[in-house]
Order: sequence, then C-alpha cells, then structure tokens
Amino acid sequence: MLTTRFVDGAPDWIDVTTSDIDGARSFYGGLFGWEFRSAGPDAGGYGFFQLGGRTVAGCGPGGPEQGPPTWTVYFQSADADAMAKAAEQAHGSVLLQPVDVMGQGHMAVLADQAGAPFGIWQPGRTTGVDVANEPGSLCWVELYTPDVAAGAAFYHKLLGLETSSVPFPGGLYTCVSPAHADEDTMFGGIMPLSEAPGAAADHPHWLPYFEVTDTDATADKTRELGGTIRMPATTLEGVGRMAHLTDPYGAHFAVIRSASQQG
Repeated sequence: MLTTRFVDGAPDWIDVTTSDIDGARSFYGGLFGWEFRSAGPDAGGYGFFQLGGRTVAGCGPGGPEQGPPTWTVYFQSADADAMAKAAEQAHGSVLLQPVDVMGQGHMAVLADQAGAPFGIWQPGRTTGVDVANEPGSLCWVELYTPDVAAGAAFYHKLLGLETSSVPFPGGLYTCVSPAHADEDTMFGGIMPLSEAPGAAADHPHWLPYFEVTDTDATADKTRELGGTIRMPATTLEGVGRMAHLTDPYGAHFAVIRSASQQG
C-alpha cells in the first residue's frame, strides 16, 4: 500500500495543473475538504492542498503550452538528473528538465515510451506528501498504456519497479511494487489503455486514486460541483468500490472506498 515511508521508485508526490486555481480550490475543497495554502510569492501561484494541516497534494497554474489540466504522479529518486537521462535512453522523453524547487527538492517531468507523463521528485527539505492511504489522500496509482508488458519493462529499467499478476475479472491485473519489496509495498497497477473509460482512453496516462468513505456520495458531489463521472461507482470484489471522475477543468482522477477500509 501507499505510505509516507517513501522508498526509491514509489510515489512520493502528486499535483494537479489547472487552468483555474481558484476554481480548483473550490472544487477539491468541496469534494475532499482540502484547504489551499500558497507556497509563497515566488512560487508562481503554486500551492498545497492540505487536510487537517497535512499536505496531500500540490496545485499549480497551467496554460495551453503545458497541455490540458492534469494530475501528475511523482516517483521518488535520489538523482533526478540521472532519471532524465535514463528515461531518454529507455525511449522515453524529458518534458521538463530537472530543476531545483527552492531548496525543497529537485523535480523533473518525463514521459515513458508510450508518452504517459510522470514526475520525478528528489527529496530536499520536502520528502513528499504528509499523508497517504487515508480518506481524502492518495492511495493507489494506475498506468493506462497500449502495451502493458512494454510499460512494465520501461519502469523496471528506469525505477527498478517489479510487477506481479493477480486474478482480475476477465483476466489478470498487473500490480507494481518498488524493487526488492514485499507485497505490503504494492502501490499501483498497469492496465491496457483500451480499458480506460471515455476520453481517457485517447492517451496513455497515470491515474491517481484517492481514498474516500463513500464512493457514491463522492461521485454525486463531483457532478454537483461541476465535474463529470467517467465511470460510475463500481464494486470490485475484494478490492473496493471505485469511480473514475473528472474535475471541471478536465483533470482525470479516481476515488475508491477500499475493501480494507470497510468495517
């Protein structure tokens, strides 16, 4: 599961780039109870979503030159520069060259061999998010890609990620864990792009899942706040009840009430 005991290769940060910071603050505040705190006058409008004083995600402004509004998942690395070079060698690309973030850490935004964007976060003063796997926070990430085997090979080469298969309705689900870790550190999965709901099937991407206490109510609230439901609330036996959603500005995300959270 996702925790804040971060290890190299595991997700340690997440943020949303949006065309409307104020609108995103209102939407996610209404949906998850998040409060926005600015990172300061030198941060270009970037800030932090917090829940009970703990940071759960980042949020920053985006324009047409940065592509559509989107959630980006960042993976921990001890060397962002080396990751950027390795991504290119593995037939990926560098979307944003490694850069120091005001002493908080080094970041880069890369794309895998199929074009799915993802981030690298090299911790400095900021290790990562303050909370995970609790209601209102990140609990799972999922890669949608046209070639599951090729995607698994790319992230194994770049981040050392290991995969395993578990039974899934209609076949097998490919799970992802950090290198040399046990099952408890599993943090995500890989799915065929063709199985992504709606417009999300148009391009490879990483999809973040946020834990919630009531999936149906969260989906309904998303619609009330101006977002859309891409996949209605669905129960997967032994996994939980999930829904795929989009915020009012087009950023895709998912929510789940995990089976492990149910009493």
